[in-house]
Amino acid sequence: MKLFYGHIEDNTVTINDEEQQHIVKVLRMRNGEEIHVTDGNGNLASGKLILEGKKASLDVSEIKTGIADFNPKLHIAIAPTKNIDRIEFFVEKAVEMGVSEITLLVTEKTERKNTNIEKIRKQSIAASKQSLRFHFPKINDSVKFSDFIKVINPENTFVAHCHENLERIELTKIPQSDQYTFLIGPEGDFSEKEIQYLADHKVRAVSLGNQRLRTETAGIFVASWNYLHLTT
Repeated sequence: MKLFYGHIEDNTVTINDEEQQHIVKVLRMRNGEEIHVTDGNGNLASGKLILEGKKASLDVSEIKTGIADFNPKLHIAIAPTKNIDRIEFFVEKAVEMGVSEITLLVTEKTERKNTNIEKIRKQSIAASKQSLRFHFPKINDSVKFSDFIKVINPENTFVAHCHENLERIELTKIPQSDQYTFLIGPEGDFSEKEIQYLADHKVRAVSLGNQRLRTETAGIFVASWNYLHLTT
């Protein structure tokens, strides 16, 4: 399936401008090739490619709407790493495995305070297309730890940390739900103050095993755990 990103409304399909350039200049596709366009909201249009100079459009043959999204939904709030390549790698792999939402979390020990969110969103769209997802995940702006805690639901929110002296439950013991939120700390982990703050707000801590995982590895681990439970 040759999948591209665009806007779908009623029977009108508009291919994203950057996608049009990619079709014409990079892929050098030809008139009449079969392509598919998704808006990332569960809609999919199929048809033949029409090329007019530098413009690309779709001769629509079919539109499917309301395609089911993955269940359970997973929101990962993760502290960006100092080396941005590592967090970008996490985003790509987590999106491929069906993550629903990603928030970049600014904690006490977060070294990278500013991140190019628009670049992350574009990478998320690219990974969604690559893995044939018709629901694109939501990529939120960076948020402070204290602000993020104000809007969570503690019943389905969990924090992964490495403080062995603090109580943690096994990942396999988490109650079944149709939605999860996981907090992943920075290099150096969450501070004990932050973990206690989470505990005070009834957020349960989980263990990801005996090994100490890097930030991006922990995020991918949680995404893969959820991937095993996905249904559509």
